[in-house]
Order: sequence, then C-alpha cells, then structure tokens
Amino acid sequence: MSDTTTIRSTSRGEVTATAVGLDYNGKPALDDTDLRVHAGEFFTLLGPSGSGKTTLLRIIAGLLDPTRGRVDIDGEDVTHVPTQRRDIGFVFQNYALFPHLTVAQNIEFGLKVRRVEGAARQRRVAEMIELVALGGLGDRHPGQLSGGQQQRVALARALAQGPRVLLLDEPLGALDRALRQDLGAEVRRIQRESDTTAIYVTHDQDEAFILSDRMGVMRDGQICQIGRPEDIYRSPADLFVAKFLGQANLIDVTVVERSGDLATVAWGEARITTRPHSAVAGPEATCVIRPEQIRVCGGEAPAGYDRLGRARVISSRFLGQRQSVRFELAGTELAADLDPYDAVPRAGDVVSLCVRAGEVALIPREKTSEA
Repeated sequence: MSDTTTIRSTSRGEVTATAVGLDYNGKPALDDTDLRVHAGEFFTLLGPSGSGKTTLLRIIAGLLDPTRGRVDIDGEDVTHVPTQRRDIGFVFQNYALFPHLTVAQNIEFGLKVRRVEGAARQRRVAEMIELVALGGLGDRHPGQLSGGQQQRVALARALAQGPRVLLLDEPLGALDRALRQDLGAEVRRIQRESDTTAIYVTHDQDEAFILSDRMGVMRDGQICQIGRPEDIYRSPADLFVAKFLGQANLIDVTVVERSGDLATVAWGEARITTRPHSAVAGPEATCVIRPEQIRVCGGEAPAGYDRLGRARVISSRFLGQRQSVRFELAGTELAADLDPYDAVPRAGDVVSLCVRAGEVALIPREKTSEA
C-alpha cells in the first residue's frame, strides 16, 4: 500500500524490526514480523488481547529478547543492546510512578541516574511540567493526583531525557472512555511538541484513530495491515481487519466488471461500484459496507449512490448523533447509521436503500472449511 502520510522532519527515532519472532514453548507468540516506523511518526499497534502487540513493543524496548530477527534504531542494530542504552522512554499501563517521590522528583529521577548537572536538571523538570500542563503540582505525590494527572507525570518522566523513541503500552487503559479520548489528544500534542517518535499499543480503535499517523493491525502474532487509519478503515485487507475496525455489513458478491481502480459487483439484482483490495483476484469476493455508507432513497438512486433494493425496517434506535436502523433485504440483515434529523423510518416500514458508489470496500472471500 502506498503511504502518503506526511511526517515532520526529524533526524532521529526511526525504528525497524526485521523478521522479528519470539517463541514460547516452541510456539510463536510473534511470527517473524517486519515493521518500519518513520522518525517523528506516531505509530499505533492495534489488535485484540494476545495478538502480539505488547510482545513486539517489549522487544523494541529490549525488555524481551527475540528468538530471531533484528531491531534497529536509526540504522543501529540494538537487538542485543540493554534497554538503558537504547535511548528510549517507556510509559507503562500502570504508570509505575514512585509513590514516595513528588511529581518533580519522579520526572527528575532518570536525569539523576544519568548524572545531569543540578541546574540543568531543574530546568528540564520545569520544561516537562509545563509541557504536560501540570503547573503548580510539582510538589504533590502521585497519590494526590487523578489518574489523568498521573499519566501526564509518567509521560513527562519518559520524555525528560529526550529519548529517540517513546514507547507506550496502553497507558490510558485504566481510565474511563471520555477521559481516554481527552488525554489521547493530549498525548498526541505532547508527542508533536517534543518531536519524538512514538510507538503506542492499544486494543481501542478510537484511540488508534485519534492518535495515529499510521497504524498496524495485529492478529495471532502477525501484522495484518499497515497504513493510515482512514485508509485501513475504508480499504481493509481482509475479513478480520474489516470486522475489527468498526461495524461492517458483509455480503458475498460476484465481480462482473473491472474499470481502473473500481469494480462492479452483483448482489442479486443490485449492482454496486466498489474499491477492490489488490488481493481480490477472482470473481468471488465480499463487500464491506459501513453503516454510514447506507441511506434511504426513493425509487431511483441519487447521484453518487447505487441502489440496493427494497428493505423492511427491523428496528430503529435514536443514539444522539445518529439513528441506528437495522433492515432486512433479500434475507440479509443490514445496519445503517442515518441522520436523526431526516425523516427516520420506523420498525415495519418498507423503504428503498442506496449505498455510496465507489466507496464500498471489496475484500477476498474467505473460504469456509468443510467439516
């Protein structure tokens, strides 16, 4: 996949993992994975529990030794270099702050270990406190702070030494959803202002969308797809990625025509203009229709839409910014997110449905195994 992401110019912090694998009891926890993170980039490893994302992060950090493969930072082989000599910062899920030290002393700790001169230490601590917006809290202890404030202290401590790379292992996982989104935006701001390469691990797709320049979706110890969040959401590589990133209507179709980057597929009487993934080779494929791509239309599809057919409304729920409606069409259930300010169909209504032409993703059809 072509990468059009623009990364701000920085001279340090490029991370490359080449064929990195890790086995436990003879079974791969990480399966010969390749990854390149650009200098200055915010890269997210996204996947369910057990997918290998934290394992890969800890190998990059030097906290785990790979069974095979190589890790480079700025072209230097660090595969067997101790963590403390890799010039990285690490933020753990539980923050790992020293409870007996103040905010300022926590931030200062790594600078003391590196024997940074006293006045320079104090200046750096003051800079970090300002960067993470904790002014006036330098004398407090972690137990006197909220979870969000503790997270900022952990960030400041990791960044105080000016690391080439900042590694973050689900640092927002213990916070409630609204606070996670607010602090996620703060993490992004701090990363940009400190001009540091960041590799972030999460299982939360909203975090990945908010934070990432690019992201990699992981499953079973492998990276399934790498790209910008919007590209992966709109053009998933396979069924797992399509289902993992948001809600998706999945319908099996037949390719009837190809023209440039588009393909026309047949689903019953409907003809849908799709964007096929490069892995779609034969006539059998699966459409990935996102709920927001469907709308209710008249007998004829308006410009920019393809007609799906007549559908019966199963349920209709008001969810604030959207109306979540479920339809039955030709024996298939479809979910749609409609504008709640438009005329909203009610359960039992029969309406015509259309879908955005040329926006529907097309992926290879997965073979079902025979028993």
